[in-house]
Amino acid sequence: MIKLIVALGNPGLEYELTRHNIAWTLVDTHPKTQSSNWKSKFKGEYTDFNPGCGKVYILKPQTYMNLSGESVQPLCQFFKILPSEILVVQDELDLPFGQIHFKKGGGLAGHNGLKSITQHMGTQDFFRLRIGIGRPSKGSVSNWVLSKIPVAMNTELEIVMQKGNEALDLFLNEGFKKASTEYNKKDFLALN
Repeated sequence: MIKLIVALGNPGLEYELTRHNIAWTLVDTHPKTQSSNWKSKFKGEYTDFNPGCGKVYILKPQTYMNLSGESVQPLCQFFKILPSEILVVQDELDLPFGQIHFKKGGGLAGHNGLKSITQHMGTQDFFRLRIGIGRPSKGSVSNWVLSKIPVAMNTELEIVMQKGNEALDLFLNEGFKKASTEYNKKDFLALN
């Protein structure tokens, strides 16, 4: 059972609604976190909610992406959470915008947030919810991930967040297999 959702992102107004912070956008738009009382501790902001399967913590590390493990590790130690009970929500260059993908363990694909968590937890054997942001057709990847999601894509973003949160709830309540079968690599934007 998942006891912790780690949403990867960067703190600061300049990073709000950037592609790299799409995980924060997801947890911030979850219906059950709207009235959450966020606390500052463990180099992050955290809260808890009950999606129907018991208490689950949500952590938004405030360390910047490449030091996320410095926030995850002390929270896990304090609340006695194992790596197998963690779901990390992350942006994913290798998936087009409009798709998500659940994964357990595996490679880190150059994602600095995942690298830091792996380094501090001593394993990469945790669950992930990868939210597609696509790759730029030209220009640098770092500029792409740190750029804002265009306002013209607000409707599409709302659809992805709604479907992403439905997928998240299914994962928390019915597990990895059911959620990945139902949602992995389905194009939410083509279905609307």
